[in-house]
Amino acid sequence: MAKIKICETVLRDSHQSLIATRMTTEEMLPILEQMDKVGYYSLEAWGGATFDACLRFLDEDPWDRLRKIRDRVKNTKLQMLFRGQNILGYRHYADDVVSYFVQKSIANGIDIIRIFDALNDPRNLKTAIDATIREKGHCQVALSYTTSPIHNNEYFANFSKQLKEMGADSICIKDMAGLLKPYDAYELVKAIKEQIGDMPLELHTHYTSGLASMTALKAVEAGVDIIDTAISPLAMGTSQPATEPMVAALQNTEFDTGLDLAQLDVISKYFDKLREKYLANGLLDPKVLKVNVNALLYQVPGGMLSNLISQLKQAGKSDKLAECLEEVPRVRKDAGYPPLVTPTSQIVGTQAVFNVIGGERYKMVTKEFKGLVRGEYGKTPAPIAPEFVEKILGKGAEVIDYRPADKLEPEMDKLREKCKVWAVDGKISDEDVLSYALFEQVAAKFFDNREKKRLGIDGKNSDSELGVHAI
Repeated sequence: MAKIKICETVLRDSHQSLIATRMTTEEMLPILEQMDKVGYYSLEAWGGATFDACLRFLDEDPWDRLRKIRDRVKNTKLQMLFRGQNILGYRHYADDVVSYFVQKSIANGIDIIRIFDALNDPRNLKTAIDATIREKGHCQVALSYTTSPIHNNEYFANFSKQLKEMGADSICIKDMAGLLKPYDAYELVKAIKEQIGDMPLELHTHYTSGLASMTALKAVEAGVDIIDTAISPLAMGTSQPATEPMVAALQNTEFDTGLDLAQLDVISKYFDKLREKYLANGLLDPKVLKVNVNALLYQVPGGMLSNLISQLKQAGKSDKLAECLEEVPRVRKDAGYPPLVTPTSQIVGTQAVFNVIGGERYKMVTKEFKGLVRGEYGKTPAPIAPEFVEKILGKGAEVIDYRPADKLEPEMDKLREKCKVWAVDGKISDEDVLSYALFEQVAAKFFDNREKKRLGIDGKNSDSELGVHAI
């Protein structure tokens, strides 16, 4: 019996996708022990944008969230999403920071670390992979799925084989934009399985394009071992396929998950109340719940689409959305066909907006787009044409052909020194230092407010950004 395992995403990617990562720890805690009894393979509960959102918007310590979840979840694996050399931030960090973050994540309760790189550059994955293995965590490495003239089944199968050779314990197909179609999924899973054999293979997809449940079912038939789902009140739309229907669809088949729908109903009823609250307070916008065919046409993930709309609105050019969507694939082609996921989705999307509202392509070029072309984020899947490099960077500009992090000096000692100002009784926790490493200004504001509370001073921030920015 090829029993299918379920990873439940409601504590991380589900609410990251639907309500901009605003679910609080207090909202999670009452249902955790019940979730722990269900028999899920894992709970995706940390990483991704949750770290930033805790500090920036929720006035929470993300490390404290992880420890509280771990205290209540005794039997189910906890997993996190980790952006390779970017960790959970938006730039490359020195190897000592990456390794120490992995160590502290596992020490605070993480079992499975899902590591990915936006460009599928293995050099950007190596330090995090090695650290996870060294700390005896489960090292799952994800391939960022996309389509292009060079992204085909052979490409992803060979990449999966390379990840296995690098030490991965399992592989994940990370379909962040909901691009993977059912029959394509069947062929892709078969191709990858030929290369990795019995190594576990997981599918992570989004419902954005309306295909996710069908895609998951075909992947199961092809031999995938684990699928990511979200409990139904916070499923579908830009989130994952719903857990209960997938469990029901596989019941009494060779793929039966063994999960009890009655137990899942208890979980569902709890999150249904939260859903109603999010709808009432405006956190859950009904627009993110509908099928968006633009995901298939332009490879634009839900979060990237909302960013495009916001940027155009600020520029007074909302009528240019269709032109921007058509420009995105052209910019992506020019830049070597990067998969559109954080941070490349924001970089390509913003440049597409500039190209349209500027009236001339690449008349205005963002610093981040120049960095992508220069190689600051790693090696692009396809080579960038030399004449385009010259157009963006200028004649004779240096292009990086080495691993970007090779030029970064160790950072931990300097970071500890900077964090001494927030020491209590002469001590600053390693976790605080790592929070500061990722988000200096945001962490500093959080530490200041925490200290005010400790001293009994009102630490509320009058200019709080809560609810204004989505991550």
